Amino acid sequence: MLAPLDREPDPSGRAWELAVRVAVLFAIDPAGLGGVRVRAHAGPVRDAWLAMLKAFMGERAWVRVPQSVTDERLLGGLDLPATLSAGRPISQSGLLATVDGGVLVLSMAERISRATAARITQAMDNAQVVVERDGIRQQSSTQFGVVALDEATPEDDGLPEALCDRMAFDIDLRAISPRFIDTDMASAEEITAARERLEKIEMPEAMIDALCSVAMALGVSSLRSCSLALSAARASAAFDDNECCNDDDAQIAASLVLAPRATQLPHEDDDTEGDDAQPEPQQSPAENDSPSPLSQQQAMEDRVLDAAQAAIPPNLLAALISGIKPVRMSGKSGAYSDAGAHGRPIGSRRANNLRGRRLHLVDTLRAAAPWQRLRRALSGEAVAKARVLVRAEDFHVTRVRQRSASVTVFVVDASGSSAMHRLSEVKGAIEMLLAECYVRRDQVALVAFRGRSAELLLPPTRSLTAARRRLSGLPGGGGTPLASALEVTASLVDSLARRGQSPLVVLLTDGRANVALDGSGGRERAQQEAMQTAQQLAQVQVPVLLIDTSPKPQQEAATLARAMRARYLPLPHAGSAQLAQTVRLATGTEPRAFG
Repeated sequence: MLAPLDREPDPSGRAWELAVRVAVLFAIDPAGLGGVRVRAHAGPVRDAWLAMLKAFMGERAWVRVPQSVTDERLLGGLDLPATLSAGRPISQSGLLATVDGGVLVLSMAERISRATAARITQAMDNAQVVVERDGIRQQSSTQFGVVALDEATPEDDGLPEALCDRMAFDIDLRAISPRFIDTDMASAEEITAARERLEKIEMPEAMIDALCSVAMALGVSSLRSCSLALSAARASAAFDDNECCNDDDAQIAASLVLAPRATQLPHEDDDTEGDDAQPEPQQSPAENDSPSPLSQQQAMEDRVLDAAQAAIPPNLLAALISGIKPVRMSGKSGAYSDAGAHGRPIGSRRANNLRGRRLHLVDTLRAAAPWQRLRRALSGEAVAKARVLVRAEDFHVTRVRQRSASVTVFVVDASGSSAMHRLSEVKGAIEMLLAECYVRRDQVALVAFRGRSAELLLPPTRSLTAARRRLSGLPGGGGTPLASALEVTASLVDSLARRGQSPLVVLLTDGRANVALDGSGGRERAQQEAMQTAQQLAQVQVPVLLIDTSPKPQQEAATLARAMRARYLPLPHAGSAQLAQTVRLATGTEPRAFG
C-alpha cells in the first residue's frame, strides 16, 4: 500500500521512497499522468530509477528522444532513402507514433527547443499525430507519457513551461546515495494488475472538491494540475486494490502533484475571529453524534491541505515565506540569438544564397525528393540520368543559435540615507553575488549614485578583483540623484543590448530622490524626474529587480518599480547573506530542490 508521506522528512531513504512512489503511479497510467521531470545527472541512481520504471512498464514501448531530434524523426514524414530509390514520395512513421501506449524519454530535456516541445504537447493533447508535408499526409493515434531527464545547469533555459504543465510529477535524485536504492518495493505484476483495475476506480465528488480547493489554497492556477492530481489519486487507489479513492489517495496526490506547484502558502481562515464573530448555534445531542456532510467535507480538505503543505520542497517553502516567486532572469550565457555561422544547430531554412552558410544536405535532398519524377520527365535525357536532380530552390542552410554574454548591472544607492542604514549590508551582499557571477562567467558592471550625480564605477568586466576594489572604495553620504542613476543605467543597458548582450539590472535603493538631473536640490522635482527616467528605462525592456533597502519601506520605491516594470522586493531587516539569498531566489540562480 502507498501510505501518505511522513510529516518529518528522513533524508536517508525518504527521497528514494518518493521516487519509487512516483514510478509506480506513473507506470500504472502514463498517458493520464502526463510525465515525470527527473532532476539528475547521469549516474547509478538515475540509471536504477529508469531501469525500475522500464521494468514496471513491461512490454510497452520505451523510446528515447535526443535533444536535437528533427521534426521528420519526431512526427514522421518522408522516408528519404526509399523516396530517392523509388522516385516517388514514401512516408515513414515518427517516434511519437511508435511510442503509442508507452513512455517517451527526453534526453537532456533542458535543452529541448520550444518547437519540439510544442510538437510533443500537441500530440499529448490530441492523442494523435498528423503530418501533412512533402506531398504526403498521414494520421496516427498515440497516447504516451513523458520522462524528461533534466540535467539543467545555470546557463540552461530549463524545460518549456507548456511541457511542465502537462507532467504530473517532479522529482530530484541528485541528493540520493546509491546505497539507499531498493528496487524491490513494487513488482511489475502488481503494476499490471493495478492497470487493469484503473478504469473501475470511482472518485467521490467530495474528493474532487477537496483537491480543487487545495489547489486554490496553494495558488495553483492551472486546471491541468487538478486533473493530474485526480489521475494520481485514482492510480494510487488502483495499486492498493480499492474500489474507490480514499483520504490516503487524495493526500498522496496532493503531496506529489500539487505541493511542488505551490505559488503561495495557504491563508488561515480567521473569519470567525474578532468581536463581530457570531456564536455557533447549539446542537442537540442527536445532531452532535452525526457530523454534517459540510463538516466532513471541511475535515477532508484540511487533511489533504496539511499533507500538501508538509510536502512543499524546502527551498520553495523558503521562497514562499519570503513572498518571492522564483523566476529566472539571468544566467551564464545570456539570451539566445539566431545569427552567425557558429553555435548550436537548430534546424535549417531555405536559402538561395549559400555565401557564409553551411549547406544542410539532408534537408536539401528532402526538399528535392518529391519532385524527382516530374523533373526527370521535363529534363533532357542526359540530365534525367542523374541520380538526384537538385535546383536552387531546394537549397537549405543550417540555422545555428548562439548565446549572448550576460551582464549583471548593480546600481547602488550610496547617498546619506542609505549609508546610514544599509550600505555596509549592501556591499557585503554584492560581493557575494559578484563572486557567483564570476563563477558563472557573467560580466558585472557597477553604477553608484550619491551627491549630485551617478557614476559608472565599473564598466562591464569579468575581473572580480577590480569589482571588489571599486566596491570597497565606495564612500557613502550626500544627496540621492536617483534620476541621474536611472539615466546612466538606461544608457548603459541600451548600449549592451545593441551589442547583442543580455543585461540584468539589480537596483538597491530606498526610492527617495532629492537631487534633480541638473544637480539642484528639491525633493518634488527630483522625484518627478526619477519617475520619468524610470519610464525611459522600461522602454529598453530589460529585466530589473528593485530591492528596497529602507528600514521602513514606503510607497516611493514601489511606485518607482511599477514605473520601470521591475520586480519589487522590500527587505527592511536583512543582512548581507539574506540580501544575497533573496537576489538568488528572485533571479532564479538559486537551485531548487524537490522531494
